[in-house]
Amino acid sequence: MNGVEAGYVRLVIHDDKDTPQEFVIGLLRSVFNQSVSDAIELMATIEIRGKAVCGTYPRAVAQALLQASQERILASGHRLVMTAEAGENVEADRCKLCGNFAGDKIRLVRMTTLICDDCTLAVTDNLIDVTRTKQFHFASAAIEWHFAGIPQDQLIATSRQFPGHMRPDVQAAVDKLFSASPLRFFGIHERHRYETLTFASLSRFGDVAHAIAPAQYQEVEIGEAEPVKCLDNGLWLCVADDLRYAVLLSAHREHGEEAGVRIEILAPAGSASAEFVRRSFSDIEKAVDAAHCYRGKVLSFDAGANYRGSSRGLMVHRLPPVERANVILPEATLKLLDRNVLNFVEDRTQLRRLGQSTRKGILLYGPPGTGKTHTIRYLASNLPGHTTLIITAGQIALLGAYMNLARLLQPTMVVIEDVDLIARNRETMGPCEETLLNRLLNEMDGLKEDADILFILTTNRPEQLEGALANRPGRIDQAIEIPLPDDASRKKLIQLYGKGLALDEALVSEAAGRTKGVSAAFIKELMRRTAQASIGRDVGTTIRLADIGEALDDMLFASGKLNVKLLGGAQEAHQEMING
Repeated sequence: MNGVEAGYVRLVIHDDKDTPQEFVIGLLRSVFNQSVSDAIELMATIEIRGKAVCGTYPRAVAQALLQASQERILASGHRLVMTAEAGENVEADRCKLCGNFAGDKIRLVRMTTLICDDCTLAVTDNLIDVTRTKQFHFASAAIEWHFAGIPQDQLIATSRQFPGHMRPDVQAAVDKLFSASPLRFFGIHERHRYETLTFASLSRFGDVAHAIAPAQYQEVEIGEAEPVKCLDNGLWLCVADDLRYAVLLSAHREHGEEAGVRIEILAPAGSASAEFVRRSFSDIEKAVDAAHCYRGKVLSFDAGANYRGSSRGLMVHRLPPVERANVILPEATLKLLDRNVLNFVEDRTQLRRLGQSTRKGILLYGPPGTGKTHTIRYLASNLPGHTTLIITAGQIALLGAYMNLARLLQPTMVVIEDVDLIARNRETMGPCEETLLNRLLNEMDGLKEDADILFILTTNRPEQLEGALANRPGRIDQAIEIPLPDDASRKKLIQLYGKGLALDEALVSEAAGRTKGVSAAFIKELMRRTAQASIGRDVGTTIRLADIGEALDDMLFASGKLNVKLLGGAQEAHQEMING
């Protein structure tokens, strides 16, 4: 302090780029008695500007503080530099804000200073306005400033966690409740990907402090024209009827699993605060239960189950609508579908009034390629307001999560494809497979009678289904065969899949006559190969019988019986080609 003759001395710390933040913050707290948030803020100033003022003190006090600081710096081996400058000569008994005489000391953000009564009232009245404009570098400083005057042990944090696949609905609820007029909103820098942010973790300082950062959003697809922008994390500082509170949104992540959404509310202790927090969480839960974002969509979890039955998120399928005219099935089969699915759904309200169950199980069976998946798309297109959940056999370990979703998004159609892979005869099952089957049966059997959940199960091998699934009423109420197309259906399929080709009635009849016993998938491929043959001859201008014959030769004869099976053709079609 040589050369500094002023009555008041200002002590300045300079950034040497090497001394750890933790040491500087510890020095400020231990020698200068600064609060955690003040020390963090000052450390940030040092990094940004290269130096910062620790404080202004009487000359003797400044000398003692400087000596104590230098001794600690020397003992640590660091090269931190602290200098002294002439400071403002402010009388110790005057208000730090207005300069009038002040008799009492008060604590502002843990810093003791002289403030007169008038300024104390002004500070209290304008704390919210100050909070709106004050710049913060760390979350801990922002939270401490927001709750200035409220001891830490008088603050209570309450949290709820929601499934990650309901993230858009949680975001909408949080936006409605807290984002309309917060005092401040901040994004938080996450130091570690798998650390769940909490108010407790945001109170850290030093090298482990959580810095304020730009808000980061992810676009979540919900099957609409625009995705929903969902926050990775966010901190709201809010006030309602003079109640100061804070809201923290964060992700709870576990490796390989869908990240959950965590909401935590921090508020002062007391009955009014407790009621406010309870009401806020109730409003969020009601919004999630309403589930507006995913209701009426076609959904599936986007990852297979791991050994814990976890997945990484929800996928919305944008399936084109299927009209009844494009479902090429025998008329008797279509009427059976309409009565047992579409008409049943229309009559649910009346059935419930008469005390009848509104849950139902349908089994669609038939050879591969006959149109079971296409039929499901037709049903999904014609069940307004229904959510469709598509479960593959490989995802059956996720059945619990799917059923929770089905109950939440009622009315729901739950589709389990290739159910024979998990529900074949118990004598051929291992213990793990039997457990999965039991879970399926329990879910189907355990639904409430008034559950608006429709099960649609598909199989290519009905003879291999477990008897407990196939024979017990209440699990399967109707089995509907999706057969190989008959003569009339094959003509319709040829016209449907060949609508861009120059097909006359004679060609359609000839192709239908030579494809007895094939599947709808076979005819779709036949039309594509016929088009290729026509393109090779005259750029697709005309279609000749030879084009169809060439395609049939490749599909039914030249490549052998295995190719016939792979393409969805039966032995009759193979024999027809040989005889033709």
